Amino acid sequence: MPDLAERFDWDPLLAGVACVVHLAGVAHRGAAVSEAMYDLINHVAVADLAAAAVRAGVARVVFISSIGSQCGPSAEHVLSEADEPRPTTAYGRAKLAAEIALRASACPHTILRPVLIYGPDAPGNMRMLVRLAASRWPLPFGALTGRRSLLAIDNLIGAVEFAMHSPAARNETYVVADRDALTLPEIVRVLRAALARSPRLVPIPPWLFANALRLLGQGDLWRRLGGSLVADPGKLIEAGWRPAVDTRDGLAAMMRPVAPLSVQPAKPR
Repeated sequence: MPDLAERFDWDPLLAGVACVVHLAGVAHRGAAVSEAMYDLINHVAVADLAAAAVRAGVARVVFISSIGSQCGPSAEHVLSEADEPRPTTAYGRAKLAAEIALRASACPHTILRPVLIYGPDAPGNMRMLVRLAASRWPLPFGALTGRRSLLAIDNLIGAVEFAMHSPAARNETYVVADRDALTLPEIVRVLRAALARSPRLVPIPPWLFANALRLLGQGDLWRRLGGSLVADPGKLIEAGWRPAVDTRDGLAAMMRPVAPLSVQPAKPR
């Protein structure tokens, strides 16, 4: 695969291709990647792909965007596709620009905006949360009440398959999320219960938590931990998609690979 950080000719790659699922990009890098590089990889490459897809007669491009193209790390109301996009990061702005370019290309497409994805070896914030839950430390999240929408990787795969084959999904944009939104304490309880551990959640007052993080220059982290981000997948469900994985079951299953190995007693000889 060519390097998306450099523009290249997509045409040879699309010869004879009926459908493209585009999910390549750069993420979870923060300020380590410049805004220009986010734009080149996450926007310009998509625009070039769309133009080439039109020339090749591709029947559908499914573009994996992000809820970050629509909002920042938290939202005061339940999000839907009807909301005006207001991204707050270079990553989100590049994803939104890619969506706009794809729509303008006249290429048949479906745009998916997933929320935080979980599953085996999930990166970013979910990886950090799994590591914290797998530890034996008390965690200071007990009093947090913000609710977060999550998305099981299997549910995302189901949404991609639906977008590839459903006539109803042509030229549509969908928020993609599990049905249920959980608080951070609820998520930790599920993760630790999967390891047969008590939650060990300390109820630190949210205002104290928020002030401490802001003093440390981590206001954005507070919005991710203490704020809510609930997304409504109703439009996609109404179109015919069905999330197969329940959030609590999916979170528990995710912890099985990180469960500590039990020591078996040696058999007597």
